[in-house]
Amino acid sequence: MDKEREKIMSDIPLIIVAMAGAVLFAPFIAQSLRMPLAVVEILLGCGIGYWGILDANTYVPIIAKTGFLFLMFLAGIEVNLKAFLTMESSLFKRAIGYFIILYSLSALIVWGFDYSFIYLVAFPIVSLGMIMALVKEFGKEEPWLKLALIIGILGELISIAALTLLSGVLKYGVTLNFILAIGTLIFFLFATVLMFKAVKILFWWYPKLKKAIMPERDNRDKDVRLSMALFFAMIAAMIYLGLDMVLGAFIAGMFVATFFEHKKELPHKLSSLGFGFLIPVYFIYVGSTVNMDALFSPSILLLSLQIVGIIVALRIASSMIYLRELGLKNTLMFAMGDSMPLTFLLAVATIGIGANAISLEEYSSLVIAGMIASVSMMSIIQIVTYYAPDKNYCLLPKD
Repeated sequence: MDKEREKIMSDIPLIIVAMAGAVLFAPFIAQSLRMPLAVVEILLGCGIGYWGILDANTYVPIIAKTGFLFLMFLAGIEVNLKAFLTMESSLFKRAIGYFIILYSLSALIVWGFDYSFIYLVAFPIVSLGMIMALVKEFGKEEPWLKLALIIGILGELISIAALTLLSGVLKYGVTLNFILAIGTLIFFLFATVLMFKAVKILFWWYPKLKKAIMPERDNRDKDVRLSMALFFAMIAAMIYLGLDMVLGAFIAGMFVATFFEHKKELPHKLSSLGFGFLIPVYFIYVGSTVNMDALFSPSILLLSLQIVGIIVALRIASSMIYLRELGLKNTLMFAMGDSMPLTFLLAVATIGIGANAISLEEYSSLVIAGMIASVSMMSIIQIVTYYAPDKNYCLLPKD
């Protein structure tokens, strides 16, 4: 035991240098290669893993897990419940229709082609991560991108629920313990709704309290401190209740977005904290867990391409519900924008391999599929936008 500890301690300087170098140079490499930053970080992680730098270390996985949870926290910050609940009814109905088609077609493919049930979550999963990258690239004025952002918010809520259910099934199986876990989850969600309502009433009666907690002018970073306190408190609550920590991190982010919208700079500050350190460590660590040989394995690449093909085909088929409003080209643009669920696809892979529900080959295929989808869809969107710009269309007509 002492020798193993000594080996880990002796590897720490090399690990720190490797991780620091990857975090530092990834943005420059991504910019020069015109690739999504997360994909470059995963590829750098593949190289670090190939050289065996992280093999004996037990500390990086803990930081990486924190980075993943912080990513889910930042995803929650994108969801302002006040704005979400005031969404136009016709738009909301179409969005629900989109997801009914998406999940129904996914179920048919999983059942028809005898895929593992984990793909019932993987194929239709939606993530805001790459959609936000598109927003940074093209702005929020592109109508197809506005729709992708709305679908991304709703889809992220559905995906969080799906991931929580998946984690429960893999942990307990369809047993009494699973039913009890679902009951605990429902109770927690009900308690969360009550908490949101109570805080809303509290701030309605005492409007100055909100700015007292998070003052607009603050030289002591009270906003960041409170946000981090909520983040860790919700994670602790999830651990105590035996629920997935992802849900707690996401709800903490939603709480901050919903009640402290006056702090316009807060999401940027938290994003800088996350994407500057914690989240890159997560992506690099994920890359280090992928066998480098998997990138050149025909069977793994074939499965990865199958996953990407199914993900894109499902989105195209489901997005036809918007064909009349958007037109063919922009409907396809929306479908491609929704076909990059990199972060949540990694989450499915992480949960699946952790519960031994998928093989290492499938794990590698899901990770590589996420990278291929992100690079290919981002590239196609950039090419189409550059060579065939078209802004003479509206999103959805009002009733």
